[in-house]
Amino acid sequence: MLEVKDLNVFYGAIHALHGVDFEVKQGEIVSLIGANGAGKTTTLHTLSALLKPRSGTIRFLGNDITGQAPEKIVKSGLVQVPEGRRVFANLSVRDNLGLGAFTRSDTAGIAADLEKVFVRFPRLKERSKQIAGTLSGGEQQMLAIGRALMAKPQLLLLDEPSMGLAPLLVREIFSIIGEINRDGTTILLVEQNAHMALSISHRAYVLETGKFVLSGPSKDLAASPEVRKAYLGG
Repeated sequence: MLEVKDLNVFYGAIHALHGVDFEVKQGEIVSLIGANGAGKTTTLHTLSALLKPRSGTIRFLGNDITGQAPEKIVKSGLVQVPEGRRVFANLSVRDNLGLGAFTRSDTAGIAADLEKVFVRFPRLKERSKQIAGTLSGGEQQMLAIGRALMAKPQLLLLDEPSMGLAPLLVREIFSIIGEINRDGTTILLVEQNAHMALSISHRAYVLETGKFVLSGPSKDLAASPEVRKAYLGG
């Protein structure tokens, strides 16, 4: 579904991603794990065209999307849930969800997908008229995911969905991520909580200072002494 080849990304003179290669197959959850500053968010921002690569190619569903405009990336079915949730704080929950469908014109489909989001996130339905900035952190994360689902993603990019959430809410969010995947959406997950990421994903890549240093089935990486020492607390 997604094929990234020899991706090089710079911030000015800083070489942030060094010849990165990876792929995501349809139906998978693939995790990118690594320390802060390793390049995980940079990778997602480059896929979403918020950053432009110096070189390399990004192919999605067989098409070269390198350098396309961000709104075209969303229309193609590749949709990101940003780090820190980034809800429209002064708008209602319902309006936030409506903005998720800004690239769509199928009114009946939008209405049906809104109901699906409300079924998946009953709290958003209860708070549909509430101003998004007054929601709790967990509710805002649900809203950010719901907003992305309104764009009808084929590949959902999730950037640090557990950030700032209590452990009970982290488990709830990860349970929802699993449900979304089982319902047919492929997921690329960037997550600081390596234990949770490896527990839910099929495969994973370990990123260190802009390079992938390990990859494989998540259960194998979770059992790796190197990964356990660096990311799983022993």
